[in-house]
Amino acid sequence: MTRQTTDHESQESVDGPSRGLLLMFSGPSGVGKTTIIHRVRETFGGTFVVSATTRPRSDQEVDGVDYHFIDEKTFQSWIDEDRFLEYAQVFGRSWYGTPRADVDRDLAARSLVILDIDVQGAEQIRDRMPDAFGIFILPPDEAILLERLRRRGREDEATIERRFAEARHEISVARSSGIFDAFVTNDDLDRVVADVTSLVRDRWTGS
Repeated sequence: MTRQTTDHESQESVDGPSRGLLLMFSGPSGVGKTTIIHRVRETFGGTFVVSATTRPRSDQEVDGVDYHFIDEKTFQSWIDEDRFLEYAQVFGRSWYGTPRADVDRDLAARSLVILDIDVQGAEQIRDRMPDAFGIFILPPDEAILLERLRRRGREDEATIERRFAEARHEISVARSSGIFDAFVTNDDLDRVVADVTSLVRDRWTGS
């Protein structure tokens, strides 16, 4: 499988951590997960797992970089061969899944392995890999989240309202599920990055 890597060397000790860490980031659309993930990788390096999907590729997307774009027949064969850590059908249309080969290889190499994943996927992974570390990113409040969704300018109002309703439900499920180890509110980017970095360092290196 193809994965995105960083040239940045880990800023830990010369010997590095004694084990890999699977880090799951979840949170509603518009909460700022992508920016936080990039900042975490600037500190620790590591790999970002590229998901597989059956949805069509847009003109701006690159196969193997944004997603592994595969057809439904191939996706089903991967399910049958137990090649996913988790998978789900979204909105009754396209399928998405996390290939396990990249995760297993990079954990064996003592890397930090990062997933940007929804609550349903995080629950499946927690069942399979209980040592995974889950962080849920919260918006400061619902009004700010709705404003951020509108400010992206990507979707019509009906779609934005649907995403907002889904976000409220996702937050409620995340809080009650026991899946996540930490909840961090993204009300100040520098502070939240510092908090997340500290959480990851404590869990991964014990320092």
